[in-house]
Amino acid sequence: MNAFDELVDIVARLRGDGGCPWDRAQTPQTLRPYVLEESYEVLDAIDLGDPALLRKELGDVLFQIVLLAQMHEEAGDFAMADVLEAINHKMVDRHPHVFANEELDLKGDVDPKEVGLAAWEKRKATERSADSSVLDGVPKALPALLRAHRVSEKAAATGFDWPDVTGVRAKLDEELAELDDALASGDEAAIGDELGDVFFTLVNLGRHLPVGGETALRQATTKFETRFRRVEALCRARGLAPHDASSEQLEALWEEAKAEVAS
Repeated sequence: MNAFDELVDIVARLRGDGGCPWDRAQTPQTLRPYVLEESYEVLDAIDLGDPALLRKELGDVLFQIVLLAQMHEEAGDFAMADVLEAINHKMVDRHPHVFANEELDLKGDVDPKEVGLAAWEKRKATERSADSSVLDGVPKALPALLRAHRVSEKAAATGFDWPDVTGVRAKLDEELAELDDALASGDEAAIGDELGDVFFTLVNLGRHLPVGGETALRQATTKFETRFRRVEALCRARGLAPHDASSEQLEALWEEAKAEVAS
């Protein structure tokens, strides 16, 4: 905690008289892009499996958190200690099976993760007002794919879900058929609507599989990027520019890159 207290003091000094002009000029609104950027850099470090990089990026996120708390302390809203007290209370209250000797029902063929999530959502439900929704806590600013996952995950915690992956897979076929009909009609509004339904169903399919949609798409994008960079390198080695190569040449180079870069 000494190191954390030191960080709090450093941030207070940066924001105080004689502090850093940049830090003093910031507001919660101007910090939004930095909070988002630092969070994504944490994700990159996790994906790379690099503990040293992750340690650095977690520090950058922590700095943003302390800086935001310092701004609100200056405004008289709350202090860093209030943030810590709130999250400590929340974690203890949401885990009575850990801190209050309440047992989870782990009998039979159950997934402990699913039981734990259900217990979490059940506990949250007791904190909500009568006219609130289980979806109220999902930030609208989340990336679309992640927000779709969280919305459907929270709905599923109430029992509104397919019993297994078979039902979701059948739903995907249904949505793809509706997208085909919309494409045939040429109705742009209908195409957009049906494409959205396909994406949303794919998110739910990922939720029922060992690897979720967000992770799978990030992996697929990285794989494509690696292979495409190899296509560009092959073009340069053969005196070609990708935008000048024919579609047949690009396809041949793509297959070559796929053979060289399996994943």
